[in-house]
Amino acid sequence: MLHRLGMGYLYRINEHMLSMANIDTHHLAAGDSGQTGPDGSASARPTATLAVLFADVVGSTRLYDSLGDTIAKQMIDECLAVLRAVVQQYGGRVIKTIGDEIMCVLPSADSGCLAATDMHHKVMALPMVSKVKRSVRIGFHFGPVIEENNDVFGDTVNMAARMAGLAKGMQIITTGATVACMSPMLQLSTRSIAALSVKGKGDDVNVSEVIWQGGEELTMSTASINVTATKAVTLELVHQGRAWTLGHAYASVVLGRDAQCDVVIADRSASRQHARIECRRDKFFLVDQSTNGTFVAFANEAEVELRREEIMLRGTGRIGFGHTADLAGAEFVAFSVHE
Repeated sequence: MLHRLGMGYLYRINEHMLSMANIDTHHLAAGDSGQTGPDGSASARPTATLAVLFADVVGSTRLYDSLGDTIAKQMIDECLAVLRAVVQQYGGRVIKTIGDEIMCVLPSADSGCLAATDMHHKVMALPMVSKVKRSVRIGFHFGPVIEENNDVFGDTVNMAARMAGLAKGMQIITTGATVACMSPMLQLSTRSIAALSVKGKGDDVNVSEVIWQGGEELTMSTASINVTATKAVTLELVHQGRAWTLGHAYASVVLGRDAQCDVVIADRSASRQHARIECRRDKFFLVDQSTNGTFVAFANEAEVELRREEIMLRGTGRIGFGHTADLAGAEFVAFSVHE
């Protein structure tokens, strides 16, 4: 049975959580690991337990196509600003923003649930532009993470990303394990959807939806998700006559000078394990982990330099290792994304 919370009561819970968030904020302050490694840097802390949340602006590609770069970027930036403000309100912090998506952490399952709800309400309250209304899709999971260098890693992050991948526009998707960690009243605002088989997990994962709307809007926004549908997107890499195709079955490659790398770069400017490319849901991300930086030249765009950063690959382009990809005679990897 689906239990509906009165929205006034839910907002009173929100106000209470906001007052409590200030107590927990110090746990999430950047660099507040409480431990340092031998070089003075923050060491990994596998004991932190946080809600990891991904929020993605729906239909951003269509916005760029229909409204043009300037207006579309402004609309997306306004959405992301709203999401960041909500994260801060609930005592969390934004880990990274990549294109039209943010990844953040919050101190509890309750704060993750309430922040996600508030994100939807505040994005919906944004004014329409050219008769276009903005929306987001959200997935989150509560569990142990490793905190290191103002980032978080581990199975909880992967599970949160998977939940976001299942969400449709105006939905909040989480796990049954996260719901079990919520306060009883917030549990009443969720419903179980399906048991999902996840790679690397012995048992199926119970998937739940947070119901944040009422009345007719509820019926419109809570159609069953298709847990088996996966957008068929591939990334083709070409280097010195060899080609690699990445997708959900072959989801990552490492590029660098080390002979054990998937794509071996002979250029002395490249690091031994210079960069990696990962498939996350239906997108591909290039992650720099080098000394001299990674250079990405998208077709007909200015080149981007990455320094311990990451970028979403789109369209076609070239990747340079330690210097510009346009340097005469230098090694590069060509890429193309196919939908």
